[in-house]
Amino acid sequence: MPGKLKRSCIIGWPVDHSRSPLIHNYWLKLHGLEGEYTREPVPPEDLERFLGNLQELGYVGCNVTVPHKESAARLVTLADMPSRRLAAVNTLFFDNSTLMGANTDGFGFTANLKSTVPAFDPADGRAMIIGAGGAARAIVDALLRLNIARVYICNRSIDRAKAVAASFGPKITPVAWEQGPAALKAVDLLVNATSLGMKGQPELTMPIDDLPGSAVVCDIVYVPLETALLRNARARGHRTVDGLGMLLHQARPAFEKWFGERPEVTAELRQLLERDILSKAST
Repeated sequence: MPGKLKRSCIIGWPVDHSRSPLIHNYWLKLHGLEGEYTREPVPPEDLERFLGNLQELGYVGCNVTVPHKESAARLVTLADMPSRRLAAVNTLFFDNSTLMGANTDGFGFTANLKSTVPAFDPADGRAMIIGAGGAARAIVDALLRLNIARVYICNRSIDRAKAVAASFGPKITPVAWEQGPAALKAVDLLVNATSLGMKGQPELTMPIDDLPGSAVVCDIVYVPLETALLRNARARGHRTVDGLGMLLHQARPAFEKWFGERPEVTAELRQLLERDILSKAST
């Protein structure tokens, strides 16, 4: 590759909302590395062509966001167990000339959970995940690796919840949407893995009155920084975990693959992202 500059990017359709450039370019500057990280809008019909030319375009790899995570997984060599179990990737990198795919979403969830509530151990506990999409599946996979005893999947489409259970085995129990509030009585960890509560989306309206006071409440949404779910949970005294930390932590393994340094999530970096989110709150 000509020159010393290492380039990476995030691909999606659309992709202009992504805050990944803020994260990776911050780390590049912090570590004094010659590199850059940009956005590449790639329509679905161009995905295979773009990935086939990725190295020729000067990239050492890329991140993958919606709607390309599953399609990209079919076009690359899967490098880790999460990407194989989920059939979805969010990080691409080269091993010599072979384009490899990994999935760091579960790592991001786990690292965020551990750093925010270090005293909480999911092992032998019970979790409820609201949602049955790609994010929910990545979190199920991560929780199983943490030796969770039971995961309830609550989704408006019970068939999608059943499909998650079929993929991951007997520790996963599908729960009908209307039965969700009652099932919370036995839960140690509640996770919203949907877009409900995100700016421009409807709020998550499931009541949490029956959730035990010791339970931890997580939301993968990070715009706004505090969703109605987290605000209500905090008012009830629950420990809460927002989605911004997951975004930050999932980026760490990717940066290391491309640029050779394992970065940390610092207060300064988090504040940089928070300022950007808040500055656009009214737009």
